[in-house]
Amino acid sequence: MKKKNEDISSILKEHSGIKLDIGCGASKQPGFIGMDYRELPGVDIVHNLEKFPWPLPDKSVLVALSSHVVEHINPHGGTFIDFMNEAWRVLKEDGEFLISTPYAGSPGYWWDPTHCNGCTEMTWEYFDPLSPLTGGQFYNIYKPLPWKIKTCFWDINGNLEVVLVKRKIDKSYKVDEHYLKNISKPKTNVSNRSRSTKKV
Repeated sequence: MKKKNEDISSILKEHSGIKLDIGCGASKQPGFIGMDYRELPGVDIVHNLEKFPWPLPDKSVLVALSSHVVEHINPHGGTFIDFMNEAWRVLKEDGEFLISTPYAGSPGYWWDPTHCNGCTEMTWEYFDPLSPLTGGQFYNIYKPLPWKIKTCFWDINGNLEVVLVKRKIDKSYKVDEHYLKNISKPKTNVSNRSRSTKKV
């Protein structure tokens, strides 16, 4: 595993950032670095997605995608919010996070016994402080690190696809201090953090 993580360090040094496939499994998208908790073919970073921080530096990702993963992230105790905050941390300013998930309550959501986090079009309102739909009212409940909902499409009997854009922090958002502390901590470099990255 150390070899793969050293390769990621080299890529980060040579390029302005990476494209990250979060929870890629054995189906990593071409041109992306794959991160998954399972050591499968194509997985470049083996890491439990619910353990923070991820073994990547701040603002090292140009674009992130997560296909059929967020429904597996435990929502209890704020873990899903922490997952979203961690994606925000590793993305560059104005970076995009593309998410595809079964619509909450759809047949595809209920088929898999490991699905525990149902998402609808309203879920993303909790992450956008300037959403025109709710005027930030849902965001103000938890005040996580801020996203902009760029697009959101769904079929209540199928899937939901959303594109979120990392917003810059503005004082008017009143981001929860707990979340701000987590991004303000000094980060070690990726090679040092990668040594502790292991299959969980």
